[in-house]
Amino acid sequence: MGCLVSYLAAKFAFFPPDPPTYRVKKEEDGRVVVSGIPPDNSMDVLLLDTKRGNKIVAFYLRNPYARLTVLYSHGNAADLGQLYDLFVQLKLNLRVNLMGYDYSGYGASTGKPSESNTYADIEAVYECLETQYGVSQEDLILYGQSVGSGPTLHLAARLPRLRGVVLHSAILSGLRVLCHSKVTLCFDIYKNINKIRKVKCPVLIIHGTEDDVVNWFHGNGLWKLAREPYEPLWIKGGGHCNLELYPDYIRHLCRFIQEMENITTQTRLKKIRSSLHQPAKTVSTKGCCCRFRLRWPKCSNCSRPGCVTLFVPQCSTCCGSQCSTCCGSRCSTCCEEREGWC
Repeated sequence: MGCLVSYLAAKFAFFPPDPPTYRVKKEEDGRVVVSGIPPDNSMDVLLLDTKRGNKIVAFYLRNPYARLTVLYSHGNAADLGQLYDLFVQLKLNLRVNLMGYDYSGYGASTGKPSESNTYADIEAVYECLETQYGVSQEDLILYGQSVGSGPTLHLAARLPRLRGVVLHSAILSGLRVLCHSKVTLCFDIYKNINKIRKVKCPVLIIHGTEDDVVNWFHGNGLWKLAREPYEPLWIKGGGHCNLELYPDYIRHLCRFIQEMENITTQTRLKKIRSSLHQPAKTVSTKGCCCRFRLRWPKCSNCSRPGCVTLFVPQCSTCCGSQCSTCCGSRCSTCCEEREGWC
């Protein structure tokens, strides 16, 4: 039953345009050329191999004044041919380099669309940005629209030093779009509700209040769960596919990009380090001079490898030595039995 529901969710998630709105051709000199869109000397057309055996098409648009790069994962029922004009506008207005790509089975990319394939697709694009264009994660902003929020958060959860993330009409999960489920099931797809918690950079949420495809509560839910939420943009009256037409969209996005440009790598690393080094909690027991801390080391004296070990420092007034190491023991001299062990 789970596999059937997962299959149905995937069928509802992917609607590649048929036929594609553009074509690509590899020349004898190795260059990849595209037909169906205007010639653009500032754009590279790429064919990338994924770890799942597909070849996907990517467009890399250069801006000579750019300080940051945007990796754009598009929504459903669209391909790169339809998105080219939007990419040009974003490149110019945001003053960024922009990499867009078609998922497996979309446009001129080979294979079939699936959740696993989209993850492999974005990983291949990120590897290309790193190796071919020298883009580090510190200078990268991930942008995910609708279904594109799935691969975006998949990659963002794995890159701790990203500059920022933009989620545009994003989903909490696939089944939550279909049946408004309030629980996460094992066969759900794009479990963004879990992955958003792992993102360690600023996250901008953009959503229309009248979105009849992905309800506004999806965007609001992701915003509330983000570890570092940026001021969201709720576009009053906005639907699912028309947010770019509202002046607030580009205005708010520009402000976000400018603020991300002003965040230095040193500032980002300082935030990450401070979140990793949390002070150990000290708990005192009433009526006892011993103080103890709970940690999670490997415990040689316990059969449970994840056992919480009790460490009591040497106590000159009562114990004379460390109290016992784990699993419900007590200090025989003065300390009453402790709670909180495994």
